[in-house]
Amino acid sequence: MRAADPVGSPAVADWQTISALATAGGTLVLAAATFTALRSANRSARIAERALLAGMRPLVVHSLADDLVHKVLWNDGHTARVSGGRAVAELDRGVIDLAAGIRNVGAGIALLHGWSPMAQLALSDVPHREPDEFRRLTIDLFVPPGGSGYWEGAVREPDDPVRTGLTRVLAEREPFTIDILYGDQDGGQRTVSRFHVLPGGDGWYCLASRHWNIDRPGPR
Repeated sequence: MRAADPVGSPAVADWQTISALATAGGTLVLAAATFTALRSANRSARIAERALLAGMRPLVVHSLADDLVHKVLWNDGHTARVSGGRAVAELDRGVIDLAAGIRNVGAGIALLHGWSPMAQLALSDVPHREPDEFRRLTIDLFVPPGGSGYWEGAVREPDDPVRTGLTRVLAEREPFTIDILYGDQDGGQRTVSRFHVLPGGDGWYCLASRHWNIDRPGPR
């Protein structure tokens, strides 16, 4: 009569070890495959998101000489006309009225948010102000992709800190700078574009010179 194998014999222990290792190996392979799939899915999602945002991204520059003439209406009823590549800079009724013809060369609708004038820093490379320091527009101005439009602003208060500088450059017909803050139609992808307003003939011209991205890496 054959004796039974003692409990915990090497043969039984080997099969238990092999089974445990096989299970662990399968789990590791499954985890690696899951990680790879998730990473690939995340990469695909990021690519799709970038493509979607690129399709909504505006970029505003000065308008072209043959672009449409736009009628500008300020909230006090004052009106002016601004043609392609030109600007309006007037001191009348104690108010400094400003406007510029602009063009959207981006793929998405441009929604203008605000502006920041710099009379003493024309043609300089000084960085723009923080977005919350920009003067907010009182109306929504949109510029369609591939189309032209305008920006407008006004300095009305007698104690406005930029009034003295702007009054001087207008009287002496010297260049000055306007930074315009805008974004896509959902208010994202904010950008600051700098425009120089230059005297020319009996009027003013505008020229886009720099662009800064606020909500994404810079262009340079």
